Formats: sequence, C-alpha cells, structure tokens
Amino acid sequence: MSGISRGRYVVRFAESEADVRAAQALRYKAFIQASGAQAGGVRADGIEADDFDEACTHVLVEEAASGRLVCCFRLLTLADGGEINRSYAAQYYELSGLSSFDAPMVEMGRFCVDPACHDPDIPRIAWAALTRFVDDNGVRMLFGCSSFKGTETEAYRDAFALLKERHLGPKRFLPKVKAPNVFRFAQRLRREPDARRAQQGMPPLLRSYLLMGGWVSDHAVVDRDLNTLHVFTGLDVAAIPPARKRLLRAVVG
Repeated sequence: MSGISRGRYVVRFAESEADVRAAQALRYKAFIQASGAQAGGVRADGIEADDFDEACTHVLVEEAASGRLVCCFRLLTLADGGEINRSYAAQYYELSGLSSFDAPMVEMGRFCVDPACHDPDIPRIAWAALTRFVDDNGVRMLFGCSSFKGTETEAYRDAFALLKERHLGPKRFLPKVKAPNVFRFAQRLRREPDARRAQQGMPPLLRSYLLMGGWVSDHAVVDRDLNTLHVFTGLDVAAIPPARKRLLRAVVG
C-alpha cells in the first residue's frame, strides 16, 4: 500500500496494535459520537471494536504532514464464496447464493471519514487504495454493508425506491432475509422515485458502489446498535466501467 498519495494524504496498512486502536477510535467518533448509537462493541475508552477486527487488514488514510488519521476501513479477504459465512455481513444476511462464487472476494467494512473532514480527496484516495488491493490480490467480488443514518425508513423512501427500480442484485446472488428486523423495500414500495430526493438520501459509500456498477439486497436491515439501516452491497469487479477503472488507477499510479 506504500506509495499511494493524493494531495495532502497518504495511505498505508495498519502495522501495530496502536494503529488498529487509532482506527477503532476514529470509528467510535464517526459511528457512535456522530450518531448517538450504542453499539455492543463500544468500550468505555472510546473504542468501537468487534471480533472481526483481528481477522481483517486495516487501511489508514492519514495527513502526510501531521500523521493525523482522517479515514479508515477494514478488509476481510475470502478465497471464494465457500468462505462467505466468515464475513461480517453473514451475521445479518443469508448469503448462500454467493457460496458458489469461485474467485477471491473481499468484504470492505467500517468505512468512515473523520466527521470534521470534508475534503473530497479523502474518499478518492481511499477508493484508489482499494483498487490497488483488488488488483494486487486478483479480487473478483467486493461486498459489504452500506448504511443509512438512523433507523426510520420514511426519509429514505425515494432512495429505496430507486434501489428497487435500478440496482437490485442478480437473482442467483441475492441475499435472503436473516435478521429479525428488516425493511423489505422491494416488496413494500409502490412508488416512482424522485431522482433528486433519492440521490440526496443515498449514503456516499453506496453512491460510489452504484457508480461502479454495484448492486444491493432487496431488503434493508434495521441495526439499532449502530443506529443505521443497511443494505448488502455487491460489486462484480469485472462490471466496473473501464473509464472509472482508469480514473481510480490514475490516482494510485
């Protein structure tokens, strides 16, 4: 991951327990303090952590001059779909449709940017770093959970209607319901989406997936621990438009 930089920022893998704790502290700041959530993995020392952290590769985006951590995410690499039940998402979605996927997969999770930082170069370099990882490891499927803030669905009706209309996953891969509390938007919504309101309500991470050809589950999980609604999100790397691949690879050089 060394050598990836853009503007004021550099990207590297976490190399120590202190690096991982810095990422967990940023996650606490972004997911808990900013939303008022009460996640089960929150500790008294301001750390948001879970059992998946140990198995993941943690990626850090830092200010080059100061070393300040401004963005982080974690990656869980699977040899193929036969390992899909090792994933974080498998706690919430029944993923047997992906079990026959016969190439390397990566789950991206806990993606967050410091709430005080609004520089668009930060998510750009994060995606560029992810592109490098995908290329270097022959990854064919990228997946994860994309979260909407809060657990009330009404504000996101147009966004969910747009997901139903344009972005549902292939039937052979589509996750089945597993979580006890879900919003079955593909079944329940009978409305034409207002495109402007839909885009306003779409989380930035999910917009990025969709621009690259990503797809979503037909239902959202209501996660009261993290005070979010989230949809399973998949991206076949081969489906990414060539122009977008060129843009991402231009950042990594």
